[in-house]
Amino acid sequence: MKNDQPPHLADGSGSLCKTILFESRQGGYFCYRIPGLEFTGPHTLLATCEGRKNDPWDTGHVDILLRRSVDGGMTWSPSSVLVDGESKTAHNAVLIGNPQTSEVHFLYGRDYQRCFYCVSRDAGLSFSQPTEITTVFEQYRAEYPWMMIATGSGHGIRLRSGRLLVPVWFSSTRNQKPTMVSIIYSDDNGNQWNRGPIIVRDGDGQGLDNPMEAVVVELQDGRVMMNVRNASPGQCRAVTSSPDGVHQWSPFRFDPQLREPFCMASIRRVAQQPPDSQNLIVWANPDCITTSGKPVTDEFGNADRKNLTVRLSRDEGWIWSHARVLEPGWSAYSDLAVSPDRTIYCHYECGCHNNQMWDVKSLCLARFTPEWVGYL
Repeated sequence: MKNDQPPHLADGSGSLCKTILFESRQGGYFCYRIPGLEFTGPHTLLATCEGRKNDPWDTGHVDILLRRSVDGGMTWSPSSVLVDGESKTAHNAVLIGNPQTSEVHFLYGRDYQRCFYCVSRDAGLSFSQPTEITTVFEQYRAEYPWMMIATGSGHGIRLRSGRLLVPVWFSSTRNQKPTMVSIIYSDDNGNQWNRGPIIVRDGDGQGLDNPMEAVVVELQDGRVMMNVRNASPGQCRAVTSSPDGVHQWSPFRFDPQLREPFCMASIRRVAQQPPDSQNLIVWANPDCITTSGKPVTDEFGNADRKNLTVRLSRDEGWIWSHARVLEPGWSAYSDLAVSPDRTIYCHYECGCHNNQMWDVKSLCLARFTPEWVGYL
């Protein structure tokens, strides 16, 4: 990076602050993509990304990088290499933190063929030696002969029961189509990981085309809601739920409030009854379903990645009653985190070079309150 402490940009409202964490063509990397974000302890915030050494593409020399803040995102450590791609591809970092402790679980992939797990007990200052958990993915082969595997993108979650959940996706080809979505989980704090069922795949009659990159949130009644990226003709996010986050997933419904440009999104809980007086969930994704203002013709369903929008729901994701545009221009992948005082953070891809949406200009961190979104 050009300096250890990046610039802060305010919108004048007093409740939104933006910080550039990673800037393309700086720090020895061509560009930075796939932002991740997680709290550990009351004030420590971890921001991860993929440092793409020579070009903006998913494969090639890709490292996983980390910046760390101990004051709620006001100042940041210099960027460090969390996983060295070793001239190949390290990818899809997933963090699961705990605001009450200094523990952080960390999963990532290598070359879309292998998966690893490690843990930090000191709020991300150091991590254990990685343990390979690819055998969990191998258990799917009899049902789904995959050629690619990936965790996330974005964070995983810890349920109130203690179960750790990480959405995963598979492809039976090397070009990410067709695809399948599942979940892996741990009931012993990361010591052993287990496979879940196939939740959805191309051609299984549920109406989802090219399902991948799911996100999950625990609902107030203990169920887990999953929201799935897809390229279906209706251009809406697909939603299902499970009583325990692993089994008995409900039939999918498409949410017309959440328009789908075929891009990763993020979801987090902000407040929950009890102990809070009400429930509140936050969502972020680029709200755009056209390409240069025209209907999408791309075979994958890719619309322009613009108009990153934050939404709030008071009723567990049925109605998204409050919304505000966070970034009106080019903006794509994002990951949300929420501090114990309900400040919301969004780490997202911002801008692009020469209108090429894959060639991201920077990764930005936005900090705001529910009131900034319009919540009263």
